[in-house]
Amino acid sequence: MKFRNPILPGFYPDPSICRVGEDYYLVTSSFEYFPGLPVFHSRDLVHWRQIGHVIDRPSQLCLDGLQPSKGLYAPTIRYHDGTFYVINTLVPNVQNATPPYGNFIVTATDPAGPWSDPYWLDDAPGIDPSLLFDEDGRVWYTGNRVPLAGEEHPGHREIWLQELDLDAMQLTGPKYALWDGAAKRAVHPEAPHLYNIDGTYYLVIAEGGTDAYHAVTIARSKTVTGPYVSCGRNPILTHRDRGFFSEIAATGHADLIQTQHGEWWLVALGVRPHSEPFGPGYHYNLGRETFLAPVSWEMDGWPVVNPGRGGIEREFPLPNLPAHPWPAAPARDEFDAAELAFCWNFLRTPTDHFWSLVERPGHLRLRLRPEKVSEWATPSFVGRRQQHINFVAQTAMEFVPGNENECAGMVVLHDSDHHFRFVLSGVDGAGVVRLIKREKGEESILGEQSLAPGRIYLRVEARGQAYSFAASADGRQWDSVAENVDGRILSTTVAGGFVGTYIGLYASSNGHPSRATADFDWFEYAGAEEA
Repeated sequence: MKFRNPILPGFYPDPSICRVGEDYYLVTSSFEYFPGLPVFHSRDLVHWRQIGHVIDRPSQLCLDGLQPSKGLYAPTIRYHDGTFYVINTLVPNVQNATPPYGNFIVTATDPAGPWSDPYWLDDAPGIDPSLLFDEDGRVWYTGNRVPLAGEEHPGHREIWLQELDLDAMQLTGPKYALWDGAAKRAVHPEAPHLYNIDGTYYLVIAEGGTDAYHAVTIARSKTVTGPYVSCGRNPILTHRDRGFFSEIAATGHADLIQTQHGEWWLVALGVRPHSEPFGPGYHYNLGRETFLAPVSWEMDGWPVVNPGRGGIEREFPLPNLPAHPWPAAPARDEFDAAELAFCWNFLRTPTDHFWSLVERPGHLRLRLRPEKVSEWATPSFVGRRQQHINFVAQTAMEFVPGNENECAGMVVLHDSDHHFRFVLSGVDGAGVVRLIKREKGEESILGEQSLAPGRIYLRVEARGQAYSFAASADGRQWDSVAENVDGRILSTTVAGGFVGTYIGLYASSNGHPSRATADFDWFEYAGAEEA
């Protein structure tokens, strides 16, 4: 009677959770992807289904022109008196970007939406905002910022607090500096969550940076404004001592939750490093994922994560909650629904409606546009997360390129400068399927296969870091275009940033005008569970 971590596999970082009665709701970061801030629902903390996105209307905010890993950073979800609140940061490319950007709040009476337009907060520096609805009716904002006296060392930040006026949706009163982390010369104290537990205020934060040295630390105070005293056992969660090649690494950015039966649990992010079959190395293509671990409270009033063993494990005993699995999503999307499934995303805000599910029923039609996936633009791209280290993804596409500028097919994407484009193009009046690798902005053709335009089939298969690409004219006889390609360019440790790998459908006229379209009959993704 155990569950298996991660509870949200794939690029779902910076989890935040709340409970309403017997229902649990969770949100994660989404950065430059739209719709933004996915919302999940569970009844047992183990099985989750997506019910919507917080940011799902272009009118809510603009992600245009964002460079990779800018955009919507770590959200917090809370519930109070019939209303759900999500507070979040929109991070621009540069600090002097044109507003609106910074910290904002959105609200909803139903976590599935619709969510309000943002209430932008004035004079709220820093990132990773959170809210505490206190027992006396006051509401408190916490976030991180550069200390008012300036950095004492690179990465020096502090957690600060200010009251929130819910009627005005603005911060009010004095600002208080609370804590700058547990470690001496701590770097990147962030992700604060403040709790009032039996009259004591507990401040849970992340520090050490959101990679191999990531950690969760905690401090407490008898008054909300401090002073806060660090726990002598800090950090209460980290895998930094397990080395780069541990099964789960980079654990941090946690949020606590108490069940209706009194148990305490913690959601946190972590990564699953894998480099096979290309030898040792610290790589993770799936990005930062969401994990769950049990928490107990010791007689000294401090929490312990995974008591007796510490850390986050691949398997834990189930929470003391009735099991509530959801129906499994089909591996194949036939594109016969009225709207795209929640798993699909666009790059940045799609102000131009370049896709259709109704122009040719039962197909996803993409219109070829000049924008390219290698630009900080919104190309004709519809993608979903890679959620397994081993997977097979395939599609059936109908496309006739009019010239060598036009292409359509699949993309395995980390960002604009690190991806594989697996596309059908026109060459000398014929069709050719090419695999193009883009690494650090430089492109090379890894393989190509002549294939008559019309209905074709494309397949991508990954076994660890080895990605193989094949094409077919009939969906039965497959021809290899490239085998065992090194996929480590998709790892955050190579490409940088904070996102994970996407697998998507793509069409482009590569800087030229076009009236062409590409029709995708279906897309199938099947992941293999790792041992």
